[in-house]
Parts: sequence; C-alpha cells; structure tokens
Amino acid sequence: MSVLGKALVAISCIALLHAAFSTYEHLSTLKALSGDRAASASLPTSIIVEALVALVLFLPGTALASASLEDVTYRGEMAKRSIDDSDARMGFMRLSSRGRALFGDDSLAAK
Repeated sequence: MSVLGKALVAISCIALLHAAFSTYEHLSTLKALSGDRAASASLPTSIIVEALVALVLFLPGTALASASLEDVTYRGEMAKRSIDDSDARMGFMRLSSRGRALFGDDSLAAK
C-alpha cells in the first residue's frame, strides 16, 4: 500500500467533508435570509468544483492504496496447486449404481 495513495484518500475525504459542510452552511444562510422559497437555489460553483476535485483525487488514491490484484484464472490457480490437490477424488467411480432405484431397470444396475 502506497503512502501517496493513502494521502490522496485522506485529502479527498477532508475535501468532501468540507464541501458537505459548505453546502449545509450555504443552504442554512439562504433559508435564514429568504425563507423556504430559496431552498431550491443552486449551489455555488466553488462547492461543486470542490466536490468534483475530491472525487478525482479519491479514485487514483484508492487505486494506489489498494493491494495488487491476484490472478483468478484457472491457469493461475493450477500453478499454485499440485495434481493431488486438483484431482482428489476416487479413481474408480461408478456412475450407474443408482439406475435400478431411479429407473427400475435391472440392465442399468451394477453387476
């Protein structure tokens, strides 16, 4: 995990919290000055830009702070295992042993 990634995530979280507080403060001021009819007014562009910058910093921050990706393909999994781990079932398995119980046919039963 990168220190730069953690720093970007921390800075973006602080910026997003500041944008949320600024939004609350702006809407409270509008409500106090002009009543309920101004609550539908749009936010200042500085608050919107701050929230978008926080998003833009958060995305690469999480990518840098996360652990490296692992191979999840079958080939990658089999490279870690031996043949005994992958094929650990009985060698001689009879698949027709339930023929009589299912179909009532004696020709399908194991002899």
